[in-house]
Amino acid sequence: MEGESGSGSGSGEVKKQKLKLYSFWWSTCSFRVRIALNFKGLKYEYKSVNLLKGEQLNPEFIKLNPSGNVPVLVDGDTVVADSLAILMYLEDKYPHHYPLLPQDIHKRAINYQKCIDEKISSDPDVKLAWAQHYIKKGFVALERLLKDYAGRFATGDEVYLADLFLAPQIHAAIKRFNVDMTQFPLLSRLNEAYNEIPAFQDAMPEKQPDTPLASAS
Repeated sequence: MEGESGSGSGSGEVKKQKLKLYSFWWSTCSFRVRIALNFKGLKYEYKSVNLLKGEQLNPEFIKLNPSGNVPVLVDGDTVVADSLAILMYLEDKYPHHYPLLPQDIHKRAINYQKCIDEKISSDPDVKLAWAQHYIKKGFVALERLLKDYAGRFATGDEVYLADLFLAPQIHAAIKRFNVDMTQFPLLSRLNEAYNEIPAFQDAMPEKQPDTPLASAS
């Protein structure tokens, strides 16, 4: 399948070579990479890997990523797996296409802390009660962590790396795990802000070409 990111046009350099993103519509890890590509204005070909059908175990995909996980980014001869590695690659290669990290070293550290803290399972078979317990525990910690740094977004008034991790996490908590967000006013406010921005909206699981929800919408 093929799709394009929904943000700006990007530069001439970007247009010369189209990236390929191996993704699955409900994967939170893929979701955050799609957001980054949108913010940086990078066009890409959407390559669906259906995790429910076990396509991540196909020999061709295993050649790209021996761990058999999505997302995987292919940029010419370069293959990068793992969402954080992909985000850092995009930041290094396209630093002037919407920087994902703040200049302030303390805020930068908070962004990194948020990234490594995000460990919520995307396994569809995970037990709901177990998932809700650990999501809520994590959200309580996030409310405390971000209360002194949040502006319109997680660490100020610009979107940074932490927001790319938070938005999919909150979306999954609401849509898949039925978490009551009234207990988390700061995260709820951030979610409202994300919902106003096309780069986030165009990366939503329900808007991907391989979503089964497309036929119902």
